[in-house]
Amino acid sequence: MTDDKGLRLALAERLAADGRLRTEPWRAAVEAVPRHEFLRGGFFERADSPGQTAWQPVLPDAPQWLGRCYDDDSLVTQIAGTIAPHDIRGEILRAPTSSSTLPGLVVRMLEDLQVEDGHRVLEIGTGTGYSTGLLCHRIGDDFVTSVEIDPDVSTRARAALGHAGYAPLLVVGDGLAGHPDGAPYDRLIATCGVTELPRAWVEQTRPGGIILATLSGWLHSSELARLTVGEDGTARGRLLDGHISFMIARPQLPPPLGLLPDPDDSDDERATSLAADSLDDWNTRFVAQLAAPHAQRLGINRDGRTEHLLVDVHAGAWATLVQDGDSWTVRQGGPARLWDDIEENVNRWRADGAPRPDRFEVTVTPAGQTVTWPKV
Repeated sequence: MTDDKGLRLALAERLAADGRLRTEPWRAAVEAVPRHEFLRGGFFERADSPGQTAWQPVLPDAPQWLGRCYDDDSLVTQIAGTIAPHDIRGEILRAPTSSSTLPGLVVRMLEDLQVEDGHRVLEIGTGTGYSTGLLCHRIGDDFVTSVEIDPDVSTRARAALGHAGYAPLLVVGDGLAGHPDGAPYDRLIATCGVTELPRAWVEQTRPGGIILATLSGWLHSSELARLTVGEDGTARGRLLDGHISFMIARPQLPPPLGLLPDPDDSDDERATSLAADSLDDWNTRFVAQLAAPHAQRLGINRDGRTEHLLVDVHAGAWATLVQDGDSWTVRQGGPARLWDDIEENVNRWRADGAPRPDRFEVTVTPAGQTVTWPKV
């Protein structure tokens, strides 16, 4: 089958066979909503070139365009906050800032949201509008509100949704503030990562309502959380596991590091039981990130060896780790001891049996967000 209807049916069949599409209403949505309409502006593919990751545009006149629209892949649709595929020829080395998430994850999240007929849904992050279209097909245009921070992205999504036959309420604004004019909502879903779940989302979700969002941080380990809002205005729930990854909400993106600290400026040096390369493990990095959500990590070659540097620009704190044989040394500076906090959290998690993220519990109160885990 080469027509787009055939491609839609084939996508739904693949997702169902892989266990990523589990319910009939959402299968009907995948079979009905034309993903290619939301990619009419093209997308970027990774370029096969050495060194730093480069991206090259794939436009609708390319022979592979239509088929790729129905692959279960995330497709980058914007680079560096403003650059669309039709804006360049050749390759670009800047970072992606918007994408069409892989359909398997989109429908997994929509099913995890536990939407029922008559529910009013607030979506944070319209993006291309594909997931918005799936929601519209499932519950109807009048029950869907979607917020997008980028006016150009929202305009393209509005056009694509119109071509596909959908007309939800689209709002341009900071999704972290939600959309209070339409509250309360029965369900809230975020298609961007957040370092802390905004209080506004809890306040705009009715008691008994569900929030589905990805908790992330600047060490780039993230997990999907599903919380239920209580009568007291507190949201509680668990992580769902699965190593979910989304771009962090733009207002929460890490700032430039600026002038890097000089480790020689501090004499606070000690041995550490926690190796820097332990953060290469996703779950360990997530636990470390809970202790230091605003830490950024990079490697520096100095004097013939690699130094692993963590910097928290907000706190003005830093830590640098160096390996010597089988042992590690950490040197720290600033008003806080960044590595002390990370080491303590990771060691406590390991002492508790290193439970998987799906055992973690998340609570959001007016005082803030806490994430805990049980002993196993």
